[in-house]
Amino acid sequence: MSTTFRRVIVTGCGKVSGEVLSYVKERQKDYGYQLEFIEHELHSLSITEKLCGEKGISFTRIVDKKELAAYLQAFGEKILIISAGNHFLFPKALVEKENVTIINFHNALLPDYPGRNAPSWVIYEGEKETGITWHYVTAGIDEGGIIVQKQCGIGKDTKAYELTERLMELAYEAFTESFDAVMEERVAVREQGFAPDRRMYRSFEIPAGGFFELTQEAGDIYRLLRSVDYGKNDIFPPVRTRIESPGGNGVREAEILRYRKIPKAKGPAEADGRMTEAAGREGKAEGFLYLPLGEDSLLKLKYRMCAEEKTRA
Repeated sequence: MSTTFRRVIVTGCGKVSGEVLSYVKERQKDYGYQLEFIEHELHSLSITEKLCGEKGISFTRIVDKKELAAYLQAFGEKILIISAGNHFLFPKALVEKENVTIINFHNALLPDYPGRNAPSWVIYEGEKETGITWHYVTAGIDEGGIIVQKQCGIGKDTKAYELTERLMELAYEAFTESFDAVMEERVAVREQGFAPDRRMYRSFEIPAGGFFELTQEAGDIYRLLRSVDYGKNDIFPPVRTRIESPGGNGVREAEILRYRKIPKAKGPAEADGRMTEAAGREGKAEGFLYLPLGEDSLLKLKYRMCAEEKTRA
């Protein structure tokens, strides 16, 4: 096996980054490249630095964007940069250098759902399937030629964190399957062919603005809640709605603390969307909402009244 890449740099965070790094280390003996990991985004639970120490991988931490760009542009040898769970936008000057090739993992089937938080948007939009894409990086965000894609289904109860875990598994599988073709520069690249006005999803955007009305269909509310549910990772703030405040003092906003789909038999006798089991604590009323979700199920929501009403357009 031979390659013209003299150095391979992995950058990113999360599970897929660690798995990709370990695999690239295993394959180092086949291609003879120098290997380095760059940590750009700090994460309290990251174990990448420890992994690098255990496997003898060069580790560099560069948090500043300009410093990172300058560091990468300084290499004169031919390098491959593997962006795995990385949110750094590579500058045009770096991307267009002749000695630099960059590949990136995206957690959707490009050209659809480019940008950030794709698992949330595919759930919110009611897609039945999604997948992952490894693609070459160009100056445009998520516009480069496709190296490989893998698909998976989205279940009717799938939550964002569950889908994210599945996509990470697919990302690693696809990476190992296409690694040799990338290293030997024999990828059968497929251009995306996207529309110039395609929707770009930004990091600050939340499906439905993170808000729903109780007059909406329970299935739509359930889909919104699942789309922003990343478990213990606080990617998004709590979803909110408007409900009647205790004592009949008008309608106020409430944030949803937890939600669960339950059999109708386990709910109240008359579950029609009204508040039940309300209780007060520290001046903020807490309780539950039960919304009909199909013939046999209920959507159980635990809420807490907000201290102040948010201004909405």
